[in-house]
Amino acid sequence: MIVELICSTLHFTMGEQPIFTTRAHVFRIDPVSKKNWLPSSKQAVNISYFYDNTKNIYRIISVDGSKAIINSTINPSMSFTKTSQKFGQWSDSKASTVYGLGFSTEAELNKFVEKFNEVKEATKGGPSEKGSGEPPNIVNSHVHHDRTGSGSSNDSSNVVMVTSAAKDSQLKYENDRLKIALAQSSANAKKWELELQTLKNNNARLTTALQESTANVEEWKKQLSAYKEDNARLKKRNSDLETGQGESSLLQDKNDLQQQLQALSLAHKTKEKETHELHLRLEAAAHNQMEQSQLRIMLQNSDSQVGDLETQLAMTTQQLEDEREKNQQKSQDLSSIHNQLADVIKQASTLHQALGEQL
Repeated sequence: MIVELICSTLHFTMGEQPIFTTRAHVFRIDPVSKKNWLPSSKQAVNISYFYDNTKNIYRIISVDGSKAIINSTINPSMSFTKTSQKFGQWSDSKASTVYGLGFSTEAELNKFVEKFNEVKEATKGGPSEKGSGEPPNIVNSHVHHDRTGSGSSNDSSNVVMVTSAAKDSQLKYENDRLKIALAQSSANAKKWELELQTLKNNNARLTTALQESTANVEEWKKQLSAYKEDNARLKKRNSDLETGQGESSLLQDKNDLQQQLQALSLAHKTKEKETHELHLRLEAAAHNQMEQSQLRIMLQNSDSQVGDLETQLAMTTQQLEDEREKNQQKSQDLSSIHNQLADVIKQASTLHQALGEQL
């Protein structure tokens, strides 16, 4: 109902006749990347061709709620391109954008392209007699227009009200979008702060463990040195026994020495394994320090983005307030003009009636 009301308002206020209407999803090309499509409507909306018999021009118009999302004047240089079975696009240099339409079926897209080409060909025929009331070869019906002065005043008022509502809606949309982006940036900043604190805690624990492990390594080195001295001493003793004492005593001492050597070898392997594990933990601690530095940089960037978003939000809010004040002033001016026109019409009607009575 809202779309029909606004389209009807455009029709009566701008002298335009509806030619063809269909439904599609509306997109606009990203003005930054010039590659990605940005949705202009959350769902399929009415897309209509209109003919202005006072200016002999054709336009494509679509309104979503109170916001005009398409207002494109067709000229002979334009072309509509089908990029898939259900999607097409055209470029409007006057609006400095590229419009895209997504249809539910290929048949609907083909019908829209057919009408586009018909309208484009009609614009090549040159200007017709102004106010003829009918577009050549396209429009099948005529629309009655009120020619009284009061109707003209209402038409001008409706045009300004529709345009002002569209600007107000756009500013509200930008304001809400900036608020969402600001909230998302704040949430990301808190998340990064939490991760950074977790890394700091892990780094502190690893540093403590590394210090303890370093102290243990020094102790193990001392023990290993003592084991080596004992081994050398035992080897010397074994050599002395082989040369100076009996076989039974020598065999017993050899067995004792071999057991001690095996124990020392096992202890040595255990210490080497523990030393390797300490080196791995040391490398992990260094990696965590690198991640900590990266998170600090990300946090600083997030703080900067939050500041920029807050500035944009303040500017958009101020623009919204300024636009509202302008709209109020325009409404007051239009109301005054309307009253003046009504008085003039009333006087003219009285004068006409008086002249008729005299005659």
